[in-house]
Amino acid sequence: MVLSGAAHVDGGDQVTQLVKADTVSWWKKKNLRYLYFLLFPTCMGIEVTSGFDSQLINSLQGVAPWKKYFGTCSSALKAGKMVETCGLRPSLSGIVAASYSLGAICSLPFIPAFNDRFGRRWSIFFGSAVSILGAIIQGSARHVAMYIIARMLLGFGIPFCIISGSAMLGELGYPKERAILTSLFNASYFIGSITAAGITMGTNFIPSDWAWRVPSYLQLVPSLVQLLLIFLLPESPRYLISKDRREEAFDILCKYHAEGDRNNLIVNAEMIQIETTIKLELNAAKLTWSDLFKTAGMRKRAFISMMIGLFTQWSGNTLISYYFFTILGLVGVKTPKIQQAVNLGKEGWSLINAFAIALVITRFKRRKMYLLCTSCMLTVYVCWTICMGVYMEAEKKHKVDPSYPLNMTAGKMVIFFIFLYSPAYNIGFNSLTYTYLVELFPYAERTRGLAFFQFFGRGSNFFATFVNPIGLANISWRWLIVYCSWVLFEIVVVYFFFPETYNRTLEELTFLFEGQELVDQQVIAVEKQIHADPIDLKHQTTEDQVTHIEARNAETKV
Repeated sequence: MVLSGAAHVDGGDQVTQLVKADTVSWWKKKNLRYLYFLLFPTCMGIEVTSGFDSQLINSLQGVAPWKKYFGTCSSALKAGKMVETCGLRPSLSGIVAASYSLGAICSLPFIPAFNDRFGRRWSIFFGSAVSILGAIIQGSARHVAMYIIARMLLGFGIPFCIISGSAMLGELGYPKERAILTSLFNASYFIGSITAAGITMGTNFIPSDWAWRVPSYLQLVPSLVQLLLIFLLPESPRYLISKDRREEAFDILCKYHAEGDRNNLIVNAEMIQIETTIKLELNAAKLTWSDLFKTAGMRKRAFISMMIGLFTQWSGNTLISYYFFTILGLVGVKTPKIQQAVNLGKEGWSLINAFAIALVITRFKRRKMYLLCTSCMLTVYVCWTICMGVYMEAEKKHKVDPSYPLNMTAGKMVIFFIFLYSPAYNIGFNSLTYTYLVELFPYAERTRGLAFFQFFGRGSNFFATFVNPIGLANISWRWLIVYCSWVLFEIVVVYFFFPETYNRTLEELTFLFEGQELVDQQVIAVEKQIHADPIDLKHQTTEDQVTHIEARNAETKV
Protein backbone atom coordinates (compact mmCIF):
# COMPACT_ATOMS: atom_id res chain seq x y z
CA MET A 1 0.00 0.00 0.00
CA VAL A 2 1.25 3.50 -0.80
CA LEU A 3 2.15 5.33 2.40
CA SER A 4 0.79 8.67 1.19
CA GLY A 5 -2.70 7.27 1.27
CA ALA A 6 -2.30 5.84 4.76
CA ALA A 7 -0.91 9.09 6.10
CA HIS A 8 -3.92 11.22 5.22
CA VAL A 9 -5.23 13.31 8.13
CA ASP A 10 -8.83 14.39 8.20
CA GLY A 11 -9.89 17.69 9.69
CA GLY A 12 -7.80 20.21 11.52
CA ASP A 13 -7.44 22.63 8.62
CA GLN A 14 -9.24 25.65 10.07
CA VAL A 15 -6.27 28.01 9.82
CA THR A 16 -5.65 26.93 6.23
CA GLN A 17 -9.23 27.79 5.31
CA LEU A 18 -9.07 31.13 7.12
CA VAL A 19 -5.83 32.04 5.37
CA LYS A 20 -7.34 31.15 1.99
CA ALA A 21 -10.04 33.73 2.65
CA ASP A 22 -7.42 36.45 3.08
CA THR A 23 -7.23 37.93 -0.42
CA VAL A 24 -4.83 40.79 0.36
CA SER A 25 -1.47 40.25 -1.37
CA TRP A 26 1.70 40.24 0.72
CA TRP A 27 3.21 43.23 -1.09
CA LYS A 28 0.26 45.36 0.06
CA LYS A 29 1.08 44.62 3.71
CA LYS A 30 3.83 46.96 4.93
CA ASN A 31 5.15 44.87 7.82
CA LEU A 32 5.01 41.56 5.96
CA ARG A 33 6.75 43.16 2.99
CA TYR A 34 9.54 44.37 5.32
CA LEU A 35 9.84 40.88 6.84
CA TYR A 36 10.27 39.25 3.43
CA PHE A 37 12.78 41.93 2.44
CA LEU A 38 14.90 40.92 5.45
CA LEU A 39 14.40 37.18 4.97
CA PHE A 40 16.06 37.27 1.57
CA PRO A 41 19.63 38.23 2.59
CA THR A 42 19.51 36.65 6.06
CA CYS A 43 17.88 33.28 5.31
CA MET A 44 17.45 32.71 1.57
CA GLY A 45 20.93 34.10 1.00
CA ILE A 46 22.44 31.26 3.02
CA GLU A 47 22.31 28.94 0.03
CA VAL A 48 24.24 31.57 -1.96
CA THR A 49 27.28 30.47 0.07
CA SER A 50 26.70 26.80 -0.82
CA GLY A 51 26.34 27.62 -4.51
CA PHE A 52 29.43 29.80 -4.47
CA ASP A 53 31.50 27.02 -2.89
CA SER A 54 30.53 24.19 -5.22
CA GLN A 55 30.97 26.36 -8.30
CA LEU A 56 34.27 27.74 -7.02
CA ILE A 57 35.82 24.27 -6.83
CA ASN A 58 34.33 23.38 -10.20
CA SER A 59 35.59 26.58 -11.89
CA LEU A 60 39.05 26.46 -10.33
CA GLN A 61 39.70 23.23 -12.22
CA GLY A 62 39.97 25.45 -15.30
CA VAL A 63 42.33 27.97 -13.62
CA ALA A 64 45.97 27.19 -14.42
CA PRO A 65 47.59 28.93 -11.38
CA TRP A 66 45.36 26.95 -8.98
CA LYS A 67 46.22 23.62 -10.63
CA LYS A 68 49.90 24.51 -10.63
CA TYR A 69 49.92 25.67 -6.97
CA PHE A 70 48.17 22.62 -5.50
CA GLY A 71 48.73 19.98 -8.18
CA THR A 72 51.62 18.35 -9.97
CA CYS A 73 53.01 19.35 -13.36
CA SER A 74 54.55 17.44 -16.23
CA SER A 75 56.09 18.58 -19.52
CA ALA A 76 55.70 16.97 -22.92
CA LEU A 77 56.80 17.79 -26.46
CA LYS A 78 53.82 18.82 -28.61
CA ALA A 79 54.14 20.20 -32.14
CA GLY A 80 57.82 20.89 -31.57
CA LYS A 81 57.22 22.77 -28.29
CA MET A 82 57.53 21.80 -24.65
CA VAL A 83 54.06 22.11 -23.09
CA GLU A 84 53.56 22.05 -19.32
CA THR A 85 50.40 20.37 -18.02
CA CYS A 86 49.32 20.72 -14.39
CA GLY A 87 46.53 19.12 -12.42
CA LEU A 88 45.47 17.49 -9.19
CA ARG A 89 45.52 13.71 -8.84
CA PRO A 90 41.99 12.25 -8.89
CA SER A 91 42.17 11.26 -5.22
CA LEU A 92 43.45 14.71 -4.16
CA SER A 93 40.88 16.46 -6.32
CA GLY A 94 38.22 14.35 -4.62
CA ILE A 95 39.33 15.14 -1.08
CA VAL A 96 39.61 18.89 -1.80
CA ALA A 97 36.01 18.94 -3.02
CA ALA A 98 34.72 16.55 -0.35
CA SER A 99 36.38 18.29 2.62
CA TYR A 100 33.54 20.84 2.66
CA SER A 101 31.03 18.08 3.36
CA LEU A 102 33.36 16.44 5.88
CA GLY A 103 33.39 19.67 7.90
CA ALA A 104 29.60 19.83 7.71
CA ILE A 105 29.24 16.28 9.03
CA CYS A 106 31.39 17.17 12.05
CA SER A 107 29.07 20.05 13.01
CA LEU A 108 25.73 18.25 12.74
CA PRO A 109 25.61 16.62 16.22
CA PHE A 110 25.79 20.04 17.89
CA ILE A 111 23.27 22.02 15.84
CA PRO A 112 19.93 20.90 17.37
CA ALA A 113 21.13 21.56 20.94
CA PHE A 114 22.57 24.94 19.89
CA ASN A 115 19.24 25.86 18.28
CA ASP A 116 17.21 24.74 21.29
CA ARG A 117 19.42 26.75 23.64
CA PHE A 118 20.14 29.95 21.73
CA GLY A 119 17.49 30.14 18.99
CA ARG A 120 17.56 30.40 15.20
CA ARG A 121 19.23 33.81 14.92
CA TRP A 122 22.27 33.02 17.07
CA SER A 123 22.76 29.78 15.16
CA ILE A 124 22.88 31.69 11.86
CA PHE A 125 25.24 34.25 13.41
CA PHE A 126 27.63 31.56 14.68
CA GLY A 127 27.64 29.63 11.41
CA SER A 128 28.28 32.80 9.41
CA ALA A 129 31.21 33.76 11.66
CA VAL A 130 32.82 30.34 11.20
CA SER A 131 32.31 30.55 7.43
CA ILE A 132 33.99 33.97 7.30
CA LEU A 133 37.00 32.56 9.16
CA GLY A 134 37.15 29.62 6.74
CA ALA A 135 37.05 31.89 3.68
CA ILE A 136 39.91 34.03 5.03
CA ILE A 137 42.08 30.94 5.65
CA GLN A 138 41.13 29.54 2.23
CA GLY A 139 42.25 32.68 0.43
CA SER A 140 45.48 32.76 2.47
CA ALA A 141 46.32 29.06 2.01
CA ARG A 142 50.02 28.30 1.62
CA HIS A 143 49.72 24.58 0.94
CA VAL A 144 47.03 22.01 0.15
CA ALA A 145 46.60 20.92 3.79
CA MET A 146 45.79 24.51 4.82
CA TYR A 147 43.36 24.75 1.90
CA ILE A 148 41.57 21.54 2.95
CA ILE A 149 41.33 22.70 6.59
CA ALA A 150 39.84 26.01 5.40
CA ARG A 151 37.22 24.15 3.38
CA MET A 152 36.38 21.99 6.38
CA LEU A 153 35.82 25.16 8.43
CA LEU A 154 33.56 26.52 5.70
CA GLY A 155 31.66 23.24 5.76
CA PHE A 156 31.44 23.27 9.57
CA GLY A 157 29.72 26.65 9.59
CA ILE A 158 27.22 26.28 6.76
CA PRO A 159 24.84 23.67 8.35
CA PHE A 160 24.23 25.97 11.35
CA CYS A 161 22.96 28.53 8.86
CA ILE A 162 21.08 26.17 6.53
CA ILE A 163 19.14 24.31 9.22
CA SER A 164 18.19 27.48 11.12
CA GLY A 165 17.55 29.56 8.00
CA SER A 166 15.24 27.02 6.35
CA ALA A 167 13.33 26.61 9.62
CA MET A 168 13.03 30.41 10.01
CA LEU A 169 11.53 30.76 6.54
CA GLY A 170 8.84 28.23 7.38
CA GLU A 171 8.20 29.52 10.90
CA LEU A 172 8.20 33.27 10.21
CA GLY A 173 6.48 33.32 6.83
CA TYR A 174 2.75 33.92 6.50
CA PRO A 175 1.05 30.53 5.85
CA LYS A 176 -0.04 31.59 2.37
CA GLU A 177 3.56 32.27 1.21
CA ARG A 178 5.43 29.78 3.41
CA ALA A 179 5.84 27.10 0.74
CA ILE A 180 7.12 29.60 -1.84
CA LEU A 181 9.64 31.03 0.65
CA THR A 182 11.10 27.61 1.45
CA SER A 183 11.13 26.70 -2.27
CA LEU A 184 13.10 29.84 -3.10
CA PHE A 185 15.62 28.93 -0.38
CA ASN A 186 17.41 26.35 -2.51
CA ALA A 187 16.94 28.39 -5.70
CA SER A 188 19.27 31.06 -4.28
CA TYR A 189 22.03 28.42 -4.55
CA PHE A 190 22.36 29.41 -8.21
CA ILE A 191 22.89 33.08 -7.37
CA GLY A 192 26.07 31.96 -5.61
CA SER A 193 27.10 29.54 -8.34
CA ILE A 194 26.67 32.01 -11.20
CA THR A 195 28.52 34.66 -9.17
CA ALA A 196 31.43 32.30 -8.54
CA ALA A 197 31.49 31.23 -12.21
CA GLY A 198 31.54 34.85 -13.38
CA ILE A 199 34.23 35.93 -10.91
CA THR A 200 36.44 32.96 -11.69
CA MET A 201 36.00 33.52 -15.42
CA GLY A 202 37.27 37.07 -14.90
CA THR A 203 40.18 36.20 -12.60
CA ASN A 204 41.21 33.33 -14.88
CA PHE A 205 43.24 35.84 -16.90
CA ILE A 206 45.32 36.94 -13.89
CA PRO A 207 48.76 35.31 -14.40
CA SER A 208 49.39 34.73 -10.68
CA ASP A 209 47.99 33.07 -7.56
CA TRP A 210 45.46 35.88 -7.23
CA ALA A 211 43.51 34.13 -10.01
CA TRP A 212 42.24 31.73 -7.31
CA ARG A 213 42.87 33.75 -4.13
CA VAL A 214 40.45 36.55 -5.10
CA PRO A 215 37.38 34.31 -5.54
CA SER A 216 38.42 32.33 -2.44
CA TYR A 217 38.36 35.48 -0.31
CA LEU A 218 35.10 36.66 -1.86
CA GLN A 219 33.34 33.56 -0.55
CA LEU A 220 33.03 35.38 2.80
CA VAL A 221 30.70 38.09 1.39
CA PRO A 222 27.32 36.24 1.73
CA SER A 223 28.18 35.15 5.28
CA LEU A 224 29.22 38.69 6.19
CA VAL A 225 25.85 40.01 5.00
CA GLN A 226 24.02 37.45 7.16
CA LEU A 227 26.17 38.23 10.18
CA LEU A 228 25.47 41.98 9.89
CA LEU A 229 21.70 41.73 9.29
CA ILE A 230 20.47 38.67 11.19
CA PHE A 231 19.48 40.52 14.39
CA LEU A 232 17.25 42.88 12.42
CA LEU A 233 15.08 39.82 11.88
CA PRO A 234 12.61 38.73 14.59
CA GLU A 235 13.11 35.39 16.32
CA SER A 236 10.95 32.42 15.38
CA PRO A 237 7.59 32.67 17.23
CA ARG A 238 7.57 28.90 17.64
CA TYR A 239 10.97 29.01 19.37
CA LEU A 240 9.71 31.77 21.70
CA ILE A 241 6.57 29.80 22.57
CA SER A 242 8.69 26.73 23.33
CA LYS A 243 10.59 28.91 25.84
CA ASP A 244 7.38 30.25 27.45
CA ARG A 245 7.84 33.69 25.89
CA ARG A 246 4.26 33.85 24.68
CA GLU A 247 3.80 37.60 24.56
CA GLU A 248 6.90 38.13 22.43
CA ALA A 249 5.71 35.45 20.02
CA PHE A 250 2.21 36.94 19.84
CA ASP A 251 3.64 40.42 19.20
CA ILE A 252 5.68 39.10 16.26
CA LEU A 253 2.72 37.26 14.74
CA CYS A 254 0.46 40.31 15.15
CA LYS A 255 3.01 42.69 13.65
CA TYR A 256 3.92 40.65 10.58
CA HIS A 257 0.86 38.45 9.95
CA ALA A 258 -1.86 40.98 10.87
CA GLU A 259 -0.17 44.37 10.43
CA GLY A 260 -0.37 45.01 14.19
CA ASP A 261 -4.02 44.01 14.71
CA ARG A 262 -4.07 42.02 17.97
CA ASN A 263 -7.74 41.09 17.46
CA ASN A 264 -7.19 39.53 14.04
CA LEU A 265 -8.96 36.16 13.87
CA ILE A 266 -6.31 34.47 11.75
CA VAL A 267 -3.45 35.41 14.10
CA ASN A 268 -5.40 34.37 17.20
CA ALA A 269 -6.29 31.04 15.63
CA GLU A 270 -2.71 30.62 14.41
CA MET A 271 -1.37 31.42 17.88
CA ILE A 272 -3.56 28.93 19.70
CA GLN A 273 -2.82 26.27 17.07
CA ILE A 274 0.94 26.78 17.50
CA GLU A 275 0.69 26.81 21.32
CA THR A 276 -1.47 23.71 21.51
CA THR A 277 0.64 21.79 19.02
CA ILE A 278 3.98 22.63 20.65
CA LYS A 279 2.59 21.74 24.08
CA LEU A 280 1.43 18.35 22.79
CA GLU A 281 4.80 17.81 21.11
CA LEU A 282 6.93 18.80 24.09
CA ASN A 283 4.87 16.65 26.44
CA ALA A 284 5.82 13.62 24.36
CA ALA A 285 9.38 14.61 23.43
CA LYS A 286 12.66 14.34 25.33
CA LEU A 287 14.40 16.72 22.88
CA THR A 288 17.15 14.19 22.20
CA TRP A 289 18.28 12.37 19.07
CA SER A 290 16.40 9.28 20.25
CA ASP A 291 13.11 11.14 19.59
CA LEU A 292 13.66 10.60 15.86
CA PHE A 293 13.21 6.84 16.37
CA LYS A 294 10.85 6.75 19.36
CA THR A 295 7.55 6.23 17.53
CA ALA A 296 6.50 4.68 14.24
CA GLY A 297 5.59 8.12 12.90
CA MET A 298 8.99 9.59 13.71
CA ARG A 299 10.77 6.58 12.23
CA LYS A 300 8.87 7.14 8.98
CA ARG A 301 9.92 10.79 9.01
CA ALA A 302 13.56 9.83 9.71
CA PHE A 303 13.52 7.33 6.85
CA ILE A 304 12.12 9.87 4.37
CA SER A 305 14.62 12.48 5.58
CA MET A 306 17.47 10.02 5.08
CA MET A 307 16.28 9.16 1.58
CA ILE A 308 15.97 12.82 0.57
CA GLY A 309 19.49 13.42 1.91
CA LEU A 310 20.84 10.62 -0.27
CA PHE A 311 18.73 11.57 -3.30
CA THR A 312 19.75 15.24 -3.31
CA GLN A 313 23.43 14.29 -3.66
CA TRP A 314 23.46 10.88 -5.37
CA SER A 315 21.30 11.78 -8.33
CA GLY A 316 24.37 12.57 -10.43
CA ASN A 317 24.25 16.30 -9.66
CA THR A 318 27.63 16.33 -7.89
CA LEU A 319 29.20 15.19 -11.15
CA ILE A 320 27.98 18.41 -12.74
CA SER A 321 28.51 20.71 -9.73
CA TYR A 322 32.12 19.72 -9.08
CA TYR A 323 33.45 18.07 -12.26
CA PHE A 324 31.74 19.81 -15.16
CA PHE A 325 35.09 20.94 -16.57
CA THR A 326 36.33 17.34 -16.47
CA ILE A 327 33.23 16.18 -18.38
CA LEU A 328 33.69 18.94 -20.96
CA GLY A 329 37.25 17.77 -21.50
CA LEU A 330 36.06 14.20 -21.98
CA VAL A 331 33.66 15.25 -24.77
CA GLY A 332 36.18 17.36 -26.67
CA VAL A 333 35.77 20.85 -25.11
CA LYS A 334 39.30 21.42 -23.85
CA THR A 335 39.94 25.17 -24.27
CA PRO A 336 39.74 26.88 -20.82
CA LYS A 337 38.07 30.01 -22.23
CA ILE A 338 35.30 27.98 -23.92
CA GLN A 339 34.91 25.81 -20.83
CA GLN A 340 34.43 28.88 -18.63
CA ALA A 341 31.89 30.35 -21.06
CA VAL A 342 29.85 27.12 -21.28
CA ASN A 343 29.96 26.79 -17.51
CA LEU A 344 28.74 30.37 -17.00
CA GLY A 345 25.90 29.75 -19.46
CA LYS A 346 24.92 26.58 -17.61
CA GLU A 347 24.77 28.40 -14.28
CA GLY A 348 22.75 31.25 -15.79
CA TRP A 349 20.26 28.76 -17.20
CA SER A 350 20.07 26.95 -13.84
CA LEU A 351 19.37 30.23 -12.04
CA ILE A 352 16.52 31.11 -14.42
CA ASN A 353 14.76 27.76 -14.35
CA ALA A 354 15.29 27.27 -10.58
CA PHE A 355 13.55 30.54 -9.70
CA ALA A 356 10.80 29.99 -12.27
CA ILE A 357 10.12 26.50 -10.95
CA ALA A 358 10.23 27.61 -7.29
CA LEU A 359 7.56 30.25 -7.94
CA VAL A 360 5.05 27.78 -9.40
CA ILE A 361 5.95 24.34 -8.02
CA THR A 362 4.17 24.83 -4.68
CA ARG A 363 0.83 25.02 -6.50
CA PHE A 364 1.10 21.29 -7.20
CA LYS A 365 1.09 18.25 -4.96
CA ARG A 366 4.51 17.45 -3.53
CA ARG A 367 4.55 13.70 -4.16
CA LYS A 368 3.55 14.06 -7.81
CA MET A 369 6.30 16.62 -8.36
CA TYR A 370 8.90 14.30 -6.82
CA LEU A 371 7.74 11.52 -9.15
CA LEU A 372 7.96 13.88 -12.13
CA CYS A 373 11.42 15.03 -11.01
CA THR A 374 12.91 11.53 -10.65
CA SER A 375 11.32 10.28 -13.88
CA CYS A 376 12.71 13.23 -15.85
CA MET A 377 16.17 12.80 -14.30
CA LEU A 378 16.26 9.12 -15.26
CA THR A 379 15.31 9.93 -18.85
CA VAL A 380 17.95 12.67 -19.09
CA TYR A 381 20.69 10.56 -17.48
CA VAL A 382 20.09 7.57 -19.75
CA CYS A 383 20.29 9.82 -22.84
CA TRP A 384 23.40 11.57 -21.47
CA THR A 385 25.09 8.22 -20.78
CA ILE A 386 24.38 6.91 -24.28
CA CYS A 387 25.69 10.06 -25.98
CA MET A 388 28.81 10.22 -23.83
CA GLY A 389 29.51 6.55 -24.49
CA VAL A 390 29.12 7.04 -28.25
CA TYR A 391 31.51 10.02 -28.28
CA MET A 392 34.19 8.45 -26.08
CA GLU A 393 34.18 5.11 -27.89
CA ALA A 394 34.58 6.97 -31.21
CA GLU A 395 37.41 9.03 -29.71
CA LYS A 396 39.15 5.85 -28.55
CA LYS A 397 39.04 4.44 -32.10
CA HIS A 398 40.18 7.80 -33.50
CA LYS A 399 43.33 7.68 -31.36
CA VAL A 400 44.18 4.26 -32.82
CA ASP A 401 43.15 5.18 -36.35
CA PRO A 402 43.16 8.97 -37.06
CA SER A 403 41.01 8.37 -40.15
CA TYR A 404 38.14 7.22 -37.94
CA PRO A 405 35.85 10.26 -37.47
CA LEU A 406 35.02 11.80 -34.10
CA ASN A 407 31.32 11.94 -33.32
CA MET A 408 31.07 15.65 -32.47
CA THR A 409 27.26 15.53 -32.52
CA ALA A 410 27.25 13.07 -29.64
CA GLY A 411 29.64 15.34 -27.71
CA LYS A 412 27.34 18.33 -28.21
CA MET A 413 24.32 16.27 -27.16
CA VAL A 414 26.08 15.48 -23.87
CA ILE A 415 26.20 19.22 -23.12
CA PHE A 416 22.55 19.56 -24.19
CA PHE A 417 21.41 16.84 -21.78
CA ILE A 418 23.47 18.34 -18.95
CA PHE A 419 21.61 21.62 -19.52
CA LEU A 420 18.32 19.66 -19.60
CA TYR A 421 19.21 17.92 -16.33
CA SER A 422 18.98 21.24 -14.44
CA PRO A 423 15.19 21.77 -14.65
CA ALA A 424 14.61 18.03 -14.18
CA TYR A 425 16.50 18.11 -10.85
CA ASN A 426 15.10 21.49 -9.78
CA ILE A 427 11.46 20.34 -10.06
CA GLY A 428 11.90 18.29 -6.90
CA PHE A 429 15.24 18.19 -5.17
CA ASN A 430 16.00 21.89 -5.46
CA SER A 431 12.63 23.58 -5.09
CA LEU A 432 10.83 21.18 -2.73
CA THR A 433 13.50 19.76 -0.43
CA TYR A 434 13.25 22.26 2.43
CA THR A 435 9.57 22.94 1.83
CA TYR A 436 8.87 19.24 2.25
CA LEU A 437 11.18 18.67 5.23
CA VAL A 438 9.90 21.69 7.16
CA GLU A 439 6.35 20.40 6.56
CA LEU A 440 7.28 16.83 7.44
CA PHE A 441 8.81 17.42 10.88
CA PRO A 442 6.93 18.89 13.87
CA TYR A 443 8.49 21.88 15.64
CA ALA A 444 10.11 19.95 18.51
CA GLU A 445 12.01 17.71 16.10
CA ARG A 446 12.45 20.09 13.16
CA THR A 447 16.11 20.99 13.71
CA ARG A 448 16.99 17.37 14.51
CA GLY A 449 15.11 16.22 11.41
CA LEU A 450 16.88 18.77 9.22
CA ALA A 451 20.23 17.84 10.81
CA PHE A 452 19.50 14.15 10.12
CA PHE A 453 18.79 15.05 6.49
CA GLN A 454 22.00 17.09 6.37
CA PHE A 455 24.01 14.17 7.79
CA PHE A 456 23.01 11.87 4.94
CA GLY A 457 23.15 14.70 2.39
CA ARG A 458 26.65 15.77 3.42
CA GLY A 459 27.81 12.19 3.83
CA SER A 460 26.62 11.21 0.38
CA ASN A 461 28.08 14.44 -1.04
CA PHE A 462 31.45 13.61 0.56
CA PHE A 463 31.39 10.11 -0.92
CA ALA A 464 30.20 11.22 -4.36
CA THR A 465 32.65 14.11 -4.76
CA PHE A 466 35.50 11.86 -3.64
CA VAL A 467 34.72 8.89 -5.90
CA ASN A 468 33.50 10.78 -9.01
CA PRO A 469 36.98 11.62 -10.38
CA ILE A 470 38.18 8.11 -9.53
CA GLY A 471 35.17 6.54 -11.27
CA LEU A 472 35.60 8.68 -14.39
CA ALA A 473 39.33 7.92 -14.49
CA ASN A 474 38.87 4.15 -14.17
CA ILE A 475 35.68 3.22 -16.03
CA SER A 476 35.11 6.40 -18.06
CA TRP A 477 31.54 7.02 -19.27
CA ARG A 478 30.33 3.75 -17.71
CA TRP A 479 30.45 5.49 -14.33
CA LEU A 480 27.21 7.24 -15.33
CA ILE A 481 25.38 3.89 -15.43
CA VAL A 482 25.70 3.80 -11.62
CA TYR A 483 23.65 6.99 -11.40
CA CYS A 484 21.06 5.72 -13.87
CA SER A 485 20.47 2.69 -11.64
CA TRP A 486 20.28 4.79 -8.49
CA VAL A 487 17.74 7.26 -9.91
CA LEU A 488 15.53 4.29 -10.90
CA PHE A 489 15.65 3.24 -7.24
CA GLU A 490 14.62 6.79 -6.25
CA ILE A 491 11.42 6.53 -8.31
CA VAL A 492 10.44 3.36 -6.43
CA VAL A 493 11.07 4.93 -2.99
CA VAL A 494 9.16 8.12 -3.81
CA TYR A 495 6.18 6.16 -5.13
CA PHE A 496 5.83 3.87 -2.11
CA PHE A 497 7.00 5.98 0.84
CA PHE A 498 6.56 9.73 0.27
CA PRO A 499 3.35 11.12 1.88
CA GLU A 500 1.44 14.15 0.59
CA THR A 501 1.80 17.40 2.60
CA TYR A 502 0.29 19.88 0.16
CA ASN A 503 -1.91 22.81 1.26
CA ARG A 504 -1.72 22.65 5.08
CA THR A 505 -0.15 24.73 7.82
CA LEU A 506 2.85 23.39 9.74
CA GLU A 507 0.69 22.69 12.79
CA GLU A 508 -1.92 20.86 10.73
CA LEU A 509 0.89 18.58 9.49
CA THR A 510 2.36 17.97 12.94
CA PHE A 511 0.42 14.72 13.47
CA LEU A 512 0.65 13.50 9.87
CA PHE A 513 1.60 9.96 10.95
CA GLU A 514 0.09 10.00 14.44
CA GLY A 515 -3.33 9.06 15.81
CA GLN A 516 -6.53 11.03 15.31
CA GLU A 517 -6.76 11.72 19.06
CA LEU A 518 -3.94 14.28 18.95
CA VAL A 519 -5.42 15.88 15.85
CA ASP A 520 -8.78 16.20 17.62
CA GLN A 521 -7.18 17.91 20.63
CA GLN A 522 -5.57 20.44 18.32
CA VAL A 523 -8.84 21.05 16.42
CA ILE A 524 -10.85 21.57 19.60
CA ALA A 525 -8.35 24.11 20.91
CA VAL A 526 -8.46 26.16 17.71
CA GLU A 527 -12.25 26.03 17.57
CA LYS A 528 -12.46 27.28 21.14
CA GLN A 529 -10.36 30.27 20.14
CA ILE A 530 -12.72 30.99 17.28
CA HIS A 531 -15.50 30.44 19.93
CA ALA A 532 -17.91 28.86 17.52
CA ASP A 533 -18.83 25.58 15.93
CA PRO A 534 -16.34 24.18 13.39
CA ILE A 535 -16.08 26.63 10.51
CA ASP A 536 -16.73 25.19 7.07
CA LEU A 537 -15.25 27.57 4.53
CA LYS A 538 -14.58 24.99 1.85
CA HIS A 539 -17.96 25.39 0.21
CA GLN A 540 -18.22 29.16 0.46
CA THR A 541 -17.29 31.71 -2.15
CA THR A 542 -14.28 33.93 -1.52
CA GLU A 543 -16.63 36.86 -0.84
CA ASP A 544 -18.53 34.79 1.74
CA GLN A 545 -15.28 33.75 3.40
CA VAL A 546 -14.09 37.35 3.73
CA THR A 547 -17.49 38.34 5.17
CA HIS A 548 -17.29 35.43 7.63
CA ILE A 549 -13.83 36.47 8.82
CA GLU A 550 -14.81 40.13 9.14
CA ALA A 551 -17.82 39.12 11.21
CA ARG A 552 -15.68 36.99 13.49
CA ASN A 553 -13.18 39.83 13.90
CA ALA A 554 -15.94 42.26 14.80
CA GLU A 555 -17.30 39.70 17.29
CA THR A 556 -13.85 39.35 18.87
CA LYS A 557 -13.42 43.12 19.25
CA VAL A 558 -16.77 43.37 21.05
